[in-house]
Amino acid sequence: MSRLILASASSSRQSMLQNAGISFESVPVRIDEDAIRRSLVAEGASPRDIADALAEFKARKGAEKRPEDIVLGSDQILALKGKIFSKPADKDEAADHLRALSGQTHHLYSAAVIYEAAKPVWRTVGSARLSMHSLSDAEIDAYLDRAWPDVSGCVGAYQAEALGGQLFSRIDGDWFSVLGLPLLQLISYLRTRGMLTS
Repeated sequence: MSRLILASASSSRQSMLQNAGISFESVPVRIDEDAIRRSLVAEGASPRDIADALAEFKARKGAEKRPEDIVLGSDQILALKGKIFSKPADKDEAADHLRALSGQTHHLYSAAVIYEAAKPVWRTVGSARLSMHSLSDAEIDAYLDRAWPDVSGCVGAYQAEALGGQLFSRIDGDWFSVLGLPLLQLISYLRTRGMLTS
């Protein structure tokens, strides 16, 4: 029987799948996310479409490694007034990102694509709107002193499920998409495939 493969080393996505009782194997893949993102932005692609495209690139790459299995690729995009944010390169850039997000409402788009037999067979994009408190430079520095380097691999330089929750006044939309994977939609698909035990 085909096995579910997560084409990622993301500890957050692995934890979500494990906590939901989904059996899977993690097979990390390498793609040039920055180059793909820059190309799509230059073409005028929407943040939602960029998240979807990056998830598909990962799923396709994973399917090349494990063509006999069902491969899940996922990616998350943060957008503020049309600007796409990447993961911060260092602590200084993380502070810059938080200053830009301070007092603003931004969107997170978390895409998931499944490949089977070298073809995409399912896809979805979950979204959420996050409103951040107005933060002083001193608050940003104090936050990063506590949260760094745990947030170094996170778009927006926060983990809303952890200390970063203190930064927000309101979060609307799919919570699992905030965490990086539209889990409920994925579960619904896996149920139709008979891949869940309950």
